[in-house]
Amino acid sequence: MSKIVIALGGNALGNTAAEQLEKSRLAAKSIVDLIEMGNQIIVAHGNGPQVGQIHLAFEQGNKNGIAPLMPFPECTAMSQGYIGYHLQQSIDEELEARGHDEIPVIAMLTQVVVDENDPAFQNPVKPVGGYYDEAAAKTLMQTTGDKYIEDSGRGWRRVVPSPKPIDIYEKITLKTLIDAGQIVIACGGGGIPVVYRGNRYYGVDAVIDKDFAAAKMADLVGADIFIILTAVDRICLNFNKPNQQELCDITVAEAEKYIAGGHFAPGSMLPKIQAACMFVENRENRKSIIGSLEKASLALNGQSGTTIRQ
Repeated sequence: MSKIVIALGGNALGNTAAEQLEKSRLAAKSIVDLIEMGNQIIVAHGNGPQVGQIHLAFEQGNKNGIAPLMPFPECTAMSQGYIGYHLQQSIDEELEARGHDEIPVIAMLTQVVVDENDPAFQNPVKPVGGYYDEAAAKTLMQTTGDKYIEDSGRGWRRVVPSPKPIDIYEKITLKTLIDAGQIVIACGGGGIPVVYRGNRYYGVDAVIDKDFAAAKMADLVGADIFIILTAVDRICLNFNKPNQQELCDITVAEAEKYIAGGHFAPGSMLPKIQAACMFVENRENRKSIIGSLEKASLALNGQSGTTIRQ
């Protein structure tokens, strides 16, 4: 039996509650396929569109005088709750449908520790929330101290830092649940980012990349395999060009060479490959796989996806 951490993209889960529940059910089929192959599964997920929608709703409510602005850590916690609820319900339903109702499923609120001195805090780059014209954005910068940038000709948006994860606050609980044979859904949206000050942890306005958070979780729980499920079957060089080349099985050194060659988009495939490399680097007994949700079981058997090894 292999212990596997699966990272699901937030964009793969839809843009409305109804759409998300339906796509969660599709994801559950692939997850239960891996369970029926005899594997122990831990699930992480993104929250890209969902947390933005939550934050935007409070922004609009504040503009209309009917709601307060909501801090970003609380928005991430809300997204963890309702995405986790949909995934938990969907996986549980799929297990019951296949006669595995003895396997419990739990979604766990997760705080991910970051370093307050991470350079990312000096250079916020992750856009969140709604779009504003330049005058409104400058007023908000003056009144809130937040940073806003012009985003691809669509308007001005707030940007927040994206620090690297260094620990998981609930790691003891996480390991206890896994050891008890439960399917755990954790590190939603990269986790709620927290820093340690004095004698307690504080939430900070930031977004942790969910693939880095999932890789950190995979390391902490002693996973054998880390799978990132995305929209493509394999990593490609020269993506969407006439000379596109699929990669089936590569080493960390080869991945780093391709990264240096500028083959992967910073906001798309690059962090996935970096997270996959981080999990396996200097460890002979681990592997990472990047592949499509629909072909997860094939990817595990080497028939699809890109495998990254030391």
